[in-house]
Amino acid sequence: MAGKTIVLAGVTKGLGRAMTEEFNNLGHIVLGCGRSRGEIETLQEIYPEGDFQVVDIADADRVEGWRDRLLEKWDAPDYLINNAALINSPAPLWEIGDREFSQLIDVNIKGTANTIRAFLPSMIAKKAGVVVNFSSGWGRSTSPEVVPYCASKWAIEGLSRGLAREVPKNIAVVALNPGIIDTEMLRTCWGEGAAGYPQPQQWAKKAVPFILKIKSRDNGKSLTVS
Repeated sequence: MAGKTIVLAGVTKGLGRAMTEEFNNLGHIVLGCGRSRGEIETLQEIYPEGDFQVVDIADADRVEGWRDRLLEKWDAPDYLINNAALINSPAPLWEIGDREFSQLIDVNIKGTANTIRAFLPSMIAKKAGVVVNFSSGWGRSTSPEVVPYCASKWAIEGLSRGLAREVPKNIAVVALNPGIIDTEMLRTCWGEGAAGYPQPQQWAKKAVPFILKIKSRDNGKSLTVS
């Protein structure tokens, strides 16, 4: 497969960091963003052929500026991967404050919409491209004490299916459940119980080839890494 250009939100840790490594191992270019300046600088040193910027995707103006900078140098992305997300501190919904709830919604839902608004028009103009919105098993089921996170991922499922009906036939929009992976995010809920699941680097060996096989024929599907 010829090298692809991947716009990836949430590259600094967990699944995003692991995908960045694996995409590069396979000869693809990652144009990534995250909120940790130190980690972004490290990634730029490791992968100088790519581009890594400090961007809060909840800030639509910052996302648009990031897009403008990237599209000055690169063509429209082959894949736009919305991986960045927050999870709430485990607690019943009525104990979760407005600020924490709002921050989660701003990143998980509005942030995804911001990157889509920024990059999808260039993909439509190019007449090719795949938008992968990371969902979760909790985007298709529920669990106590993570209600805000579940709600945000159910929203991603609906956003993806609805958007899939709006894009032209040469574009794909999918919701992707990555499966259960031993990440910092999962450990906030499961503690040491997360240790029985694959590490992000192990997961990425399977997930990245899976993502690269998503094509326009998959538009509107809710997929699970397998």
